[in-house]
Amino acid sequence: MRELIDDTTWKGNAVRHKQRILWVLMVTATLCRAQGDGPADPDPNRFAKEIESFTVWDRKNAVPDQPVLFVGSSSIRMWKTHESFPDLPVINRGFGGSHISDVIHFAPRIVLPYKAPAIVFYAGDNDVAGGKSAERVARDYRRFVRLVHAERPDTRIVFITIKPSGRRWSLWPEMERANALIADDSAKDPRLFSADLATCLLGSDGKPDARFFLDDRLHLNAKGYAVWTRVLGPTLSKALAPVPQKTSRR
Repeated sequence: MRELIDDTTWKGNAVRHKQRILWVLMVTATLCRAQGDGPADPDPNRFAKEIESFTVWDRKNAVPDQPVLFVGSSSIRMWKTHESFPDLPVINRGFGGSHISDVIHFAPRIVLPYKAPAIVFYAGDNDVAGGKSAERVARDYRRFVRLVHAERPDTRIVFITIKPSGRRWSLWPEMERANALIADDSAKDPRLFSADLATCLLGSDGKPDARFFLDDRLHLNAKGYAVWTRVLGPTLSKALAPVPQKTSRR
């Protein structure tokens, strides 16, 4: 009898142990799926001083009506957008080193208040360099789009494709995948645009053309920005075009 009880108890414990193992495996798999596309977002507060400087500027200066807002990382910050687009009421809110998550975090302060009918967005470069996957970049961009359209549903948003560069050339396949995912999303929404500003930076050998980059082989020089300005123009014009009014049928 004791042997039967011990055997039954052992079997019961074994079943419970197996169930615990399966539960742990299930939870672990869930966490892996949630965290499997890269590291956690960096702390956005590392940009607190830069964001505060934008706020101070806004308090002291008149913000143009119906502006075109350029926002994103250093490729936006270093772009002399006022000179490149002299006929447009441009606001530049680029801050170097930023991820898409940083732009989202500070959007209530440096994006939404301007009520821009069009936004030109460049970020994702640092995300991939920081270990984030193409899917993560595309998903974060969708979060930014939803945030903007929740308050300003008619805003047009132009995504500038992540650029190829000599310094991050090994990451280009992942960046190119992110560009393709976002281009596919943009094609499904008339308010979204994807501007290919990557191809124009490649030389005849299919690699980044050194003529367009600073010595750091990462950031654009004046020639590179001149090319970007020229190539972005047609897409930006489409984004700023009035929405065709539907005629009613009698």
